[in-house]
Amino acid sequence: MNKPIPEFDTDIFSRESIRNANAVDDRLREFAPVVRLPGENITMLARYENVAAGLKDWKTFSSTSRPWHDPNSVRPELLLTDDPPKHTRVRAVISNALSPKALNHMAENFRLDARALVDSLKARSGEPIDAVASITQAFVYKVLPDLLGLPMAGREHLSAFGNMVWATMGPMNEIFHDAMRDTSGAVIDWAGKVSNRENLAAGSLGMAMYEAADRGECTEQEASLLVGILLSAAADTTVLTMANAIRAFSQFPEQYQLVRANPSLIKAAFEESLRWDSPSRMAGRIAMTDLEIDGYVIPKGERCGLMFAAANRDPRRWENPLQFDVRRNNLGSLGFGHGVHACVGRVLALLEAEALFGALVEQVAAFEPAGEPEPWMTTVGHGPIRLPVRLRFAN
Repeated sequence: MNKPIPEFDTDIFSRESIRNANAVDDRLREFAPVVRLPGENITMLARYENVAAGLKDWKTFSSTSRPWHDPNSVRPELLLTDDPPKHTRVRAVISNALSPKALNHMAENFRLDARALVDSLKARSGEPIDAVASITQAFVYKVLPDLLGLPMAGREHLSAFGNMVWATMGPMNEIFHDAMRDTSGAVIDWAGKVSNRENLAAGSLGMAMYEAADRGECTEQEASLLVGILLSAAADTTVLTMANAIRAFSQFPEQYQLVRANPSLIKAAFEESLRWDSPSRMAGRIAMTDLEIDGYVIPKGERCGLMFAAANRDPRRWENPLQFDVRRNNLGSLGFGHGVHACVGRVLALLEAEALFGALVEQVAAFEPAGEPEPWMTTVGHGPIRLPVRLRFAN
């Protein structure tokens, strides 16, 4: 006999839950292998074994009808809401443009921007600064628009646009409506225009999407949507992951010293940050068939959440999961996702991390906490929107 799926007694998308997201999500993971959220009428999986399997199996857990999916939302309707074969065709366009061969020429530009940013912080050595605004966001919001070929005008809207896009991935609660207040204003107007061919620089990553359309690899509309996806998805996940790495460096100073002594660990530190405190709490899916897990049956048509942040802290899979360890073997980490929907921007994110942290480890002797982090108040995106730290420069 099938067991009834237990209901979780907490609104995991409330403001209070967002302030304590890791504890809430971990409690849900330990509550049962399959959990219902009655207020949202969705089913959640949070244990590593089940989440990893679900992310790999797009035929059973489809992306085409996620929880809260609104095809008329501000989020670009492409890739995240598609399955093969359409997903395969369009993903190939962006994968080619984001390949190591295509991006390696940008590595030196990233390093120059990173060094200039770190140099500008020297005068503030020992002072409390916001690591998000002054370091990770300042860097990503410079190099990503440059790479895309965006005009300088309007870049101040990047943060608000990202907040809107992330809001569409969760329920339409008070937090959603706070993010959407400007849906008919300057932010949406900017986002709608900036992805157009005529506004992109020649030779840019954004223009590469339209060149693919000219070759018949995608449509003109898909090219515009791909630019929009890069503009939204590639920004805040990297900002948050690098901010969480800095938070970890301040909480686990011995780990930062390992990276300083051996900068080849920078990539490992970034990937451990993705595992230790993932920038997204869950991925939405719809069950395409009845599915049994440990005696619980998820019915066909059920909308589900695959909670990879909680899965990345599952003690069934990871030893001392709350410990940030740059020497950890992160094979199997869900930070970049799994399967056909694995993060297409992995190469770009690692290039950005290697540039920024490369500049930091050269000059910053230590990070010190300077106050409590303030969480980004969005339901699915996760990480600090403000991170007070002190930088102790080596010289």
